[in-house]
Amino acid sequence: MPYFPAMAHDLATARRFSVAPMMDWTDTHCRYLHRVLSARALLFTEMVTSAAVVHGPRERLLGFDAVEQPIAVQLGGSDPAELAEATRIATEFGYAEINLNVGCPSDRVQSGRFGACLMAEPELVAECVRAMRDATDRPVTVKCRIGIDDQDTEQSLDRFADLMVGAGIEALYVHARKAWLKGLSPKENRTIPPLDYPRVYRLAQRLAPLPVMINGGIETLEQADAHLAHVSGVMLGRAAYHDPLLLAEVDARFLADAHPVPDLKAIIAAMAEYAERQLAAGARLNNISRHMLGLANGRPGARTFRQILSVDAAKRGAGPEVLWRAYEAVGERESVAA
Repeated sequence: MPYFPAMAHDLATARRFSVAPMMDWTDTHCRYLHRVLSARALLFTEMVTSAAVVHGPRERLLGFDAVEQPIAVQLGGSDPAELAEATRIATEFGYAEINLNVGCPSDRVQSGRFGACLMAEPELVAECVRAMRDATDRPVTVKCRIGIDDQDTEQSLDRFADLMVGAGIEALYVHARKAWLKGLSPKENRTIPPLDYPRVYRLAQRLAPLPVMINGGIETLEQADAHLAHVSGVMLGRAAYHDPLLLAEVDARFLADAHPVPDLKAIIAAMAEYAERQLAAGARLNNISRHMLGLANGRPGARTFRQILSVDAAKRGAGPEVLWRAYEAVGERESVAA
C-alpha cells in the first residue's frame, strides 16, 4: 500500500515542493498518482474559472480523493463577488489552500479578463484577494509572473506584491518569466521569455517572512535544491509530469519524511487498485493511464510500456489488468536490476 500519512496538513512544509497547476494534466487521476509518489508535496488542481465553479457541475470540477491532501484549488477570474462565492464553495469541498491565477497568458484567458493580463490591474487583483479572504478560513494565495509585456519588472512586480500583501495573501508563487501577451502562444510563453531567477530571489528577500515560491524552467531536484537557498519553496510543472518518479525522492529530500520509496511494482499495484474503484464509478482506464506514461522512462521496455498504456488502455472494457501487462514489459528487467 502507498504511504498516505494521517496527520494535519502542514502547508508551510508542503509548499517547499509543489506540483504546478497544469491545464488538461493535473486532474484528480494525475494527482492520485503524484500522491502515491510523494505523500507530502503540495498538489494543485487545474485552473478552474470562478464562473464554472459557481454555475457549473461542481462535483466534476472540484471533487477529489481525500488522499490527495494537501491540495490547493486554483481559481481564475476577476469578479470579486464571483471569486468570493467560488472560494466559499471550494472551502466546502475541503481544499487546504485557495490560489488565484494571475499568470496564465492564453488568449482565451485574456478575453475572460483573468490570468496574466491582471498584472496590469493590481488594484483589482487586491480587491479580489480581499473578497476571497472574507469568504474562507483557508489560506488565500496568488500565482503570478514577474511581469507582462513592457512592464519594468523591478517597480511593477514590487508594487503588485505589496498590494497582494496588503490584501492579505499568505504566500506568493512566482513564475520567473514575463508573460508576453501579444505575439507569443502559451507554449512559447513557457520557454521564450528569459528566466530571471535573481528577480524572484530579491522579491523573496524583500517580502520575508512571507513565503515566496519559485516556478519556471526547474527540471531537476538538484536545481530545486539550489533555489531553496533563496526562496521558501519550489514549484515544478512539466518536469514532474513527464518524469513522475522524481517525486518519489521529494519527501525525504525536501519535506523531512524519509518513508520507504515505492518501486514500480508498488506504484502499479496502487494505481491498479485505484483504477478498479474509478472504473466502477464510470471512469475510463485511459484517463488514468495517460498520466503514467513516464513511469518507465529510461528502462528497457519503456516504449512497449507506453504503447500498452496509450493504446490498449483506450480499448473498450480495458481494466486494471492492462496496467499489469504494461508492467510486465519492464517488470522482469526491474527485478534483475534490483
